[in-house]
Formats: sequence, structure tokens, C-alpha cells
Amino acid sequence: MTAPAAAEPTPADHRRWARYLVEERAEGAVYQKLAARRTGEEQEILLRLADAERRHEQHWLDLLGGEPKRLPHAGIRSRLLGWMAGRFGSIFVLALAQSAEARSPYDSEQYATPAMRADEKIHYEVVRGLAARGRRRLSGSFRAAVFGANDGLVSNLALVLGIGATGVSSGFVLFSGIAGLLAGALSMGAGEFVSVRSQRELLAATEANEDAADAAGDLDIDENELALVYRARGMKQEEALVRAHRIVEAAKAGARRAATGPVRVPGSDHEIVGSDWTAAISSFLLFASGAIIPVLPWIFGLQGAAAVILALVLVGIALLSTGAMVGVLSGGPPLRRALRQLAIGFGAAAVTYILGLVFGVGAV
Repeated sequence: MTAPAAAEPTPADHRRWARYLVEERAEGAVYQKLAARRTGEEQEILLRLADAERRHEQHWLDLLGGEPKRLPHAGIRSRLLGWMAGRFGSIFVLALAQSAEARSPYDSEQYATPAMRADEKIHYEVVRGLAARGRRRLSGSFRAAVFGANDGLVSNLALVLGIGATGVSSGFVLFSGIAGLLAGALSMGAGEFVSVRSQRELLAATEANEDAADAAGDLDIDENELALVYRARGMKQEEALVRAHRIVEAAKAGARRAATGPVRVPGSDHEIVGSDWTAAISSFLLFASGAIIPVLPWIFGLQGAAAVILALVLVGIALLSTGAMVGVLSGGPPLRRALRQLAIGFGAAAVTYILGLVFGVGAV
């Protein structure tokens, strides 16, 4: 498997091979840990990736002439991935691993084989596919979580800064922040409850009813309107006629269906929409978790500029964190996403603060 060397290997070459060796071992361990947390096809894919990393590891061992007495430590990224793989959900690890696989050092490494270079490119696509699966599973709940927490952060920061800029007492700022938290959280919860309940009621009104099929045994096999039922549900005429004929024949043969109520397709309709109470409580808690952060300085007794500065720092950290998390999960640059989130949040708060200053001056 080894590639022919263009020149006699140098000590620098041996050090580089040793570094490749520990990185391959670290990456293989990450895939092994992730596989232990998965089942079925995804587990098999991850185990195959781990096997490929072991092949690469063996290549560097062969070049080094066996296990070196001393090996360097794996890079910070690899160690972080290994630590996260054993403790957190695979989507975060896979999103980071996708970025790592995109930067293969073997493209310019003369001692790497063409097969290894090809493997690295394939690994990137495989990891990206696995990460995409996780993103699809997470997309709805993650969107709601980011939206709820970010809404609470920005709206309540804008509120306390705007109220504080008018020159009122710190007690009034604290009262306004708590009121804003409760009002916003209750509004979010109520809105989610009404939205989900309305959607469930709409689905119930449009859900297919199987009473027509249950009455198939009493229909004339040649002349009946059962096919119209399926055409009304969106089937083409030929498909509707075939299905209606099949149901009537089955009913005539004594295979009438029991009337068990509306039939639902697993994983659709009500199951996709979810519970109205769950959505309401989740939205309330997510908004409140973000909205409490700007109020913390006043809760702990700070006043004036000190409270404002601390609120900005706390909210800034939270905005940077949520933005970076979005970047990691989307496969984009975390720093750019974090700075974008910070700019949007502070921009909205700055507008409210300026309005507070204007109204505060006018009220004097």
C-alpha cells in the first residue's frame, strides 16, 4: 500500500508521519464511539469509516517501521471531537467532522497513496450525508429553540435598555424586564398552542374517512361511486377505478374491514404537527430562558451603567454561542454566523436604546 518515495525520508518526514498516525487513530476512535451510539445502517457506515482510518493508520506504521517509542499528541480538534463523541449527540460531532474531512493534508503529501487521497474525499461526502440526516431530524426543533431563545434575548435586552435610557429607577427597569419576560413567554406559548391546535383541527377536518370502504360489501361490483371517493382524494381516474374494484371484490369475498375509525399514515398528519401543549410549554421555556439573561444584572442589584454593560456582555456571549452553534450545525463558518447573530441582536437593541434616550430627554 506504500507509495514509492521520491527521495530518502528525512527526520521531518518521520515526524510528519507520526502526526498523521495519531490523527488517523483519533479519527477512527471518533467514528467508533459514534457507531456505539447508533444502530442499523448508520452504525454500519460509521464502522466502515473507522476501518478505513485503520487502513490509513497502518500505512504510516509501515513507513515508520512499526510503532514509534514516542508519538505526538493529536490536535486539539481531534481530541475535542473524541471527547464530544462519547458524551453528546452525533449531529454536533458529525458537523465538526465534516469540516475536518474537508481539509485533507494528503492532497500535497507525496507519501500518501492515491487511494488514501480518494478515501479522504469520499469520507467527506459520507460524513456530510450522515450530518445531513441529523440536520433533517433536528431542523424543526432546533429552529424553534434558536428562534425562541434568540427572541427572548433580543426583545428583553431592547426593552430594558430602552426603559433604562429614559432615566427611570433601576427598580422600574427590573419590573419592566420581568414583565417583558412573562408577557413575551406567555405570548409565545399561547401563539404556539393556538397554532398547533388550529393545525390539528384543520387536519382532522380534512382527514380521510374510511366509512365508504367499510360499506363496500353492499355495493354493486360494476356500478358504484366508490371510485369517486378516491378521485376526490386526488387519485387519477384509472388508479381510483382499480382500487375501488379491488376493495369491492375483497368485500364480496368476505374480507370486509372492521370499522376502527380513521386510518392514519404513521409519521404524518397529527404526529408531524405534534402536541399543542408540548409546543406551548417548550416555546414558553425557550423564550424565558433567553429573556432572563438581560435582566440578571438588575436582579442581583446592579444599577446604571454597570448593569447595562453586564447585560450587554451576557447577551453578547449568548448571541455568539447560538450563532456559532448554528454555524457548526449548518456546516458553515461558526465565527461568521456568531458575529452575524451578535450584529443583528445588538442592532435591534441599539435602535430601542436610542428611542429611549429621545423620549427620556423629551420627558425631562
